[in-house]
Amino acid sequence: MTNRRSFLKTAAAGSLAMALQSYAAKQAATSQKKAVVNKPIVLSTWNFGLEANGAAWEILQANGRALDAVEAGVRVPEADPTQRSVGYGGRPDRDGRVTLDACIMDEQANIGSVACLEFIKHPISVARAVMEKTPHVMLVGDGALQFALAQGFPKENLLVPESEKEWKEWLKTSQYKPIANIENHDTIGMIALDSQGNLSGACTTSGMAYKMHGRVGDSPIIGAGLYVDNEIGAATATGHGEEVIRIAGCHLVVELMRQGKSPQQACEEAVLRIVKLTQNRGKNLKDIQVGFIALDKQGNYGSYCIQGGFNYAVRDVSGPKLIDSSYYLK
Repeated sequence: MTNRRSFLKTAAAGSLAMALQSYAAKQAATSQKKAVVNKPIVLSTWNFGLEANGAAWEILQANGRALDAVEAGVRVPEADPTQRSVGYGGRPDRDGRVTLDACIMDEQANIGSVACLEFIKHPISVARAVMEKTPHVMLVGDGALQFALAQGFPKENLLVPESEKEWKEWLKTSQYKPIANIENHDTIGMIALDSQGNLSGACTTSGMAYKMHGRVGDSPIIGAGLYVDNEIGAATATGHGEEVIRIAGCHLVVELMRQGKSPQQACEEAVLRIVKLTQNRGKNLKDIQVGFIALDKQGNYGSYCIQGGFNYAVRDVSGPKLIDSSYYLK
């Protein structure tokens, strides 16, 4: 009997040890899986983000800094006269003046921004200069221009003939009814995670076509059009800037990720807040487009928008891809 009892105890102990070893192995495998980070990676809004991501990727794959990558990336559409909503070639305001907005943010919460800037092709680089060379975080209008000229940025005419022709045609009726995904397809926002695990972001635009002179949207406003928290993640926005500002959109997305939501879930909740506020104010959702993209510290990403038509570009070690965002209005 004693031998039988000893045998049973030994067998039970052995089974428990094996079970504990199996559990520990599973936990270790799960932890290892969770520890795998998809880096480097870069996301940007709209299909022109594919080319922009390519420029950013050259820096990221060489173990460069995310801040340098996002600046280099968004400079591509800023310099392209065929892109009618960013930088050189952007559509003018109702007075025929091309005014640009941009902001940039790095992993240490350093920020720089310019708004209502004229005659400078690369507002994102001026925003970085504000961040690195002044005690301020935002310069606007003539002050931003004078600062840019003092920093050696060339003064150029940004109104290309095609945009001027469209503006003169618009003057015949002067009806301000921006078309969703076209005239408010107005921003490139870019967020990146580098090989060191650091996040940065950039956002640049010529704003709504035929806006009132002096109008500023969400793009140059840290917390609205762009936000980076190096402990959590980053987000950027596109579309109707007034609606993004209303909820401090990108800060909201990042804070929702801090609370444990995935990038996709965070983008969805931010859009739903805009939807609710829009409906409460009696506005028609079909007249509004807002889209968010978000990236967390593990390289997971997501996107959501109000209505179909918004897409975003992703570049990581698997190559480039263009993704149609999921959306609210069906």
